[in-house]
Amino acid sequence: MSEQRQLQMPLPDAAIGLSKSGQVEALAEGALILRGCASAVAPQLLQSLESVFLAAPWRHMETPGGYRMSVAMTNCGQLGWVSDRSGYRYQRLDPLSGLPWPAMPELVRTLARGAAAAADYTDFEPDACLVNRYDPGARLSLHQDRNERYLGAPVVSISLGLAATFLFGGTQRRQRPRRTVLESGDVVVWGGPARLAYHGVAVLGEGIHPLTGRCRINLTVRQAG
Repeated sequence: MSEQRQLQMPLPDAAIGLSKSGQVEALAEGALILRGCASAVAPQLLQSLESVFLAAPWRHMETPGGYRMSVAMTNCGQLGWVSDRSGYRYQRLDPLSGLPWPAMPELVRTLARGAAAAADYTDFEPDACLVNRYDPGARLSLHQDRNERYLGAPVVSISLGLAATFLFGGTQRRQRPRRTVLESGDVVVWGGPARLAYHGVAVLGEGIHPLTGRCRINLTVRQAG
């Protein structure tokens, strides 16, 4: 599928919030952007995460090299992604509280599974949701999502709030990434030949969004265990 091709594709009823005739944009082979497909349930998604933020507050994790990440993070689901001097990994307990991570809201799980199915990735069973908060000036450098045990499952990324420039490259860091703006409600799904593509987020600019205020919130849903 050409990276520049755009098409209309019917989306499954099982994907709560997905427009039944939403625009689907090819990002790369194995990677699609489902434009605006989560917009209808964006307020409910954010509301469903309130208990997550209370149980597992935002934190700025440290990279193995000792750098403080500019993006604030938390997790929900059976597994949570963490970073510190020991490295990047998934674990069942929140290192701040010593308790299991809060449960993944059912709406998040259903939306992620429906989006994966719309991109022809069936049998997706997410067990981890990394939630990122980007304040103006925050960014996420190019990286691969490779800490999951099963790389046959896709990654589903849901954008809420301020628009951001998403960087999506190839499986080699030296490959120049494509830049595309993600708006609130956009969902990106990548797997197959794109599963280990380098990706990131450019520095977030100033702005105010009626849903999230002065920030962008991103949910990255994965089958990690």
